Amino acid sequence: MAEEDLEEQIFEIISNVGTAKSCFIEAIQEAKKGNIEKARNLIEEGNRSFISGHKVHHQLLEKEMGGSPITISLIVLHAEDQIMAADSFKTIALSFIDLYEQLHQKK
Repeated sequence: MAEEDLEEQIFEIISNVGTAKSCFIEAIQEAKKGNIEKARNLIEEGNRSFISGHKVHHQLLEKEMGGSPITISLIVLHAEDQIMAADSFKTIALSFIDLYEQLHQKK
């Protein structure tokens, strides 16, 4: 795999999961304002971006398992860190949305 192709794929991962994380954070803010439906829509939008980034990551893993070694660099580690961070934010966002939904229903 050419170094340029690898870098492009890694930046695709970072971009997609970064968008996902932003959607998850924005979802919490919308839920806090009582916009539960908008918050859930942002979760779905974030899920689509996360899945896109995760697919690219999975493709890289398959290539490496097929015998095409991928150079582990700081940028690869950063991409994987961003995947984990976005996934964690999703979990947190879903909990906050449920909490805010309950709070707004009691008002």
